[in-house]
Amino acid sequence: MTFDSEYEPFFQPPGWIIGPIWGVLYTCLLFSIIHATSKKQELDNFNLIVISFMTQLILNLLWPSVFNAERYFGSLIMIILMVLLTGIYAFLTYRNASYASILVWPYIAWVTFAGAINIAYYLDSR
Repeated sequence: MTFDSEYEPFFQPPGWIIGPIWGVLYTCLLFSIIHATSKKQELDNFNLIVISFMTQLILNLLWPSVFNAERYFGSLIMIILMVLLTGIYAFLTYRNASYASILVWPYIAWVTFAGAINIAYYLDSR
């Protein structure tokens, strides 16, 4: 049961839209970390900001292989961690680099939506 499986939740978007959405989201992530880095001197906990960002990005890049291997519970844990880490990043950058924070909000929303899809696959596989 992967995105190419017979099962699809009724709210799953069509496959053709996923690529363009991720193109926009990765562009937002890039501009966000560039902006945060440009405000490095003004940001408290800059190392934690970078660690949060990079860890969520690594999880994001690993997530498709876990999900497509039908390890839905594991992929759901990854999504929760991605949202949590990106939320930490957004919170820590908001005061002194608000654009860096705002640029990740659509990503948080989309990954949360992906979590709902992931839950549907998990429940169907049980």
